[in-house]
Amino acid sequence: MIDVDYARMMARYNRWMNQRLYALCAGLDDATRKQDRGAFFKSIHGTLNHLLYGDLAWLYRFTGRAIDGLDPKAGLYDDFGALRARREALDAELQAWIETLDAGWLAADFSYFSKAYDAQFTRPAWTLLVHLFNHQTHHRGQLTTLLSQLGVDIGVTDLPMLPDEIAPH
Repeated sequence: MIDVDYARMMARYNRWMNQRLYALCAGLDDATRKQDRGAFFKSIHGTLNHLLYGDLAWLYRFTGRAIDGLDPKAGLYDDFGALRARREALDAELQAWIETLDAGWLAADFSYFSKAYDAQFTRPAWTLLVHLFNHQTHHRGQLTTLLSQLGVDIGVTDLPMLPDEIAPH
């Protein structure tokens, strides 16, 4: 099982990586971001939208909010500026929520409904939180590949390189 410190570190890492990715993506024009590149969510923009959807869905579940208005198959934002602003707000919200976690919540079972599988599930909460972070890393890896194919290098993405002002010693 993970502990609260792990969750806090991963929330900081998530925010750091998203800031870096969005800064690089902002340097691309809209057509380039939205061009179908054969990725699972077609484009850079589509993948950024999917990441936002996934994080919103999990945070809403974890905090008891309904996800009725979220559609896993539809993009949330067509406008990159709006998508980026919502990402920044969500990363702050996710990080703030993680700061409220305790070992009891992580150890407890958590039940949720999945639209993707059209089924109800119950799993240990900590495994679902690990999934949230793993899902982020998986799709950011796809984004770094798409950017690399365009000649854009994100640089170091390794967790131990999380800047000191973001990561506690």
